[in-house]
Amino acid sequence: MRVLLLAIASVGFVGYIPIASGTFGSLVAIPLLWVVDPLRQISAPAYVFGYLLLVVAACWVAGRAEALLQEHDSHKIVIDEVVGYLGATLFLQPTWRNALLAFLIFRVFDVVKPFPASYVDRRLSGGAGIVLDDVVAGLYSNLVTRLVLLLL
Repeated sequence: MRVLLLAIASVGFVGYIPIASGTFGSLVAIPLLWVVDPLRQISAPAYVFGYLLLVVAACWVAGRAEALLQEHDSHKIVIDEVVGYLGATLFLQPTWRNALLAFLIFRVFDVVKPFPASYVDRRLSGGAGIVLDDVVAGLYSNLVTRLVLLLL
């Protein structure tokens, strides 16, 4: 069970890459834009509900993995990057331009952590602290991505 939990939290052990594990975790999420698109097309409420379920599940997994690893917000846990990136692409059409633009903007916001992402990062602990700052960064990224796409 420990190995399975760590495999999920590290997204197939991508988090164990020694440098830029967050970037690699986000890269792994790019194809998921096409995987989740049918749900977006069928039902907007189901799409949002599915995303919220993923956020809750990621919080649980990240919290358990943090306890197993005994490292605060370990770089090995990258499920938060996947959830954050999926927030950055909520309701975007699955095109390579959209996927890559959202990826770049998300990475900037994930590193910079503008308020309230920085507040969430400092104030929450455990799985919620690991995941929710990325959710905020992802939602910010979604808005900025849409603005950039309007200007292109």
